[in-house]
Amino acid sequence: MKKLLLTIISFFSLATALQAQALQVGTYNIRQRNTIDEGNLWQDRREYLCKLIRYHDFDLLGIQEAFKDQLEDMLKLLPKYGAVGVGRDDGKDKGEHSAILYKKSRFTLIKSDTFWLSDTDTEKPNKGWDAALPRICTWAIFEDKENGKRFIMMNTHFDHVGKVARTESAKLMLQKAHELAKDLPLIITGDLNVDEKSDAYNTFASSPYIQDTYELAPLVYEPNSTFNGWGKSLKAKERIDHIFISKPFNVLKYGVLTDTYMGKFPSDHFPVLVHMEW
Repeated sequence: MKKLLLTIISFFSLATALQAQALQVGTYNIRQRNTIDEGNLWQDRREYLCKLIRYHDFDLLGIQEAFKDQLEDMLKLLPKYGAVGVGRDDGKDKGEHSAILYKKSRFTLIKSDTFWLSDTDTEKPNKGWDAALPRICTWAIFEDKENGKRFIMMNTHFDHVGKVARTESAKLMLQKAHELAKDLPLIITGDLNVDEKSDAYNTFASSPYIQDTYELAPLVYEPNSTFNGWGKSLKAKERIDHIFISKPFNVLKYGVLTDTYMGKFPSDHFPVLVHMEW
């Protein structure tokens, strides 16, 4: 009886340990706050967008197009999360943020910063290559409180016009990842504004250091494209929002989350959620 009891305790201890190693990582273009999205204004959808995030229980989430006030709204509605990131227009508050949200109870923030995707100056606001707008990458090194392991996460939003800029931005991010964290495990999230047929995507996908979580997942839920255009631009397949990882992460499931509310969409993109483990 004592032996059986010890076996049961050991089993549940192992199950708990295994569960503790699970990670839920996402990317989500939340659509910047403006006055032209009639029927889909930020003040009308922010609560539903945050409820989606809370329900799906993201541990780490890279968001794109967030203005400072949007980020502040999200942190008020999602008090369990912290955030890192700056505005792309001034390196402080102005312009869109490519912020990283993280569970404060799960991760210790070790270091973070933002660099510009540029061929001239990565430290100050500017446009790189043939980009139409300044573009940035926000990164953070975290320590997982559950196992003491550290990793680097990078989040970005590539230019919607510059083909050269997108490809060179991918190269720059890989270079910076090595400089900033060397051999730490790497997670890259972002709206790349291109699908898997593009040079920018293949710069990441062909790297010996990272792989596309979509390709690694044994279970894929992909009901439609990741961009929805408020329901007007849905396609059967097209991924422009991506998550890449390095070893030792192991992907369990990949999903495009198509949550709506009263027939409306929380954003003009759907979030991507990847279940993985150390």
